[in-house]
Amino acid sequence: MTLPDKYVIEDLIKRIAREEILPRFLKTGYEIKEDGSLLTEADLATDRRIQQALAQHYPEIAFLSEEMSPEEQETLVKDEPLLWCLDPLDGTSNFAAGIPLFATSLALFSKGRVVMGVTYDPIRDEMFSAIKGQGAWLNGAPLHCQSSGFSLDKTIAIVDLKRLPPALAMRILTQPPYKSQRNLGSCVLEWAWMAANRGHLYLHGGMKLWDLAAGTLILEEAGGYACTLDNESVFKPSMQTRSVVISPDRQLFEQWTNYLFNTQKAARE
Repeated sequence: MTLPDKYVIEDLIKRIAREEILPRFLKTGYEIKEDGSLLTEADLATDRRIQQALAQHYPEIAFLSEEMSPEEQETLVKDEPLLWCLDPLDGTSNFAAGIPLFATSLALFSKGRVVMGVTYDPIRDEMFSAIKGQGAWLNGAPLHCQSSGFSLDKTIAIVDLKRLPPALAMRILTQPPYKSQRNLGSCVLEWAWMAANRGHLYLHGGMKLWDLAAGTLILEEAGGYACTLDNESVFKPSMQTRSVVISPDRQLFEQWTNYLFNTQKAARE
């Protein structure tokens, strides 16, 4: 298939995010959705504008968004050979709290595979993107994951503790294998930052499809490493949540996964 023009998609996402998200930052309230997550006017406005723009440019491609009903999402993932997957504002809790860590992320699925992904941070004006088999970029410059030279006990890890199995979370809290820990509060930014060598280790207990779709491709094309806590590929064309383990460094990834898998095995015995 001929992919949509990456530059058109980047421009569309950047323009709409800057027009709909930035003017509302620090100026809009929120409501709480049924699943307990937050929703703001910026989420809805960005979702609506991007959906309209994609339909105008690429009417043959179906569209899935975080803001749709679960029933609509399941049907689209199951039935559509070509599908956009959008997270209009990832990090809504940060946005609502005045924390400048959030982004817009869009992926294109073709027959159950991610073939294009973009993640845009409007605060820092950073556009992360990737095309299957062609590479990954940050503002047009190639992204390449690198060896850090750090030992595991000197690393900085980005970890979301609240979604982890309790035994694993407790072990990490009491006996962390790394030096220091962070949590950005935006899954799509965390994927992008790992691809850009910002941090050494990553762990998340349960992401949804729109949280990980673009990021899996950006990291893969940058040369990074990822799996689930069950040692499976992270991306799956499904609405089931997926755990995520990442490192841009192969040796650290092997040490990190060994620690996590052995900890889980010990907890089960």
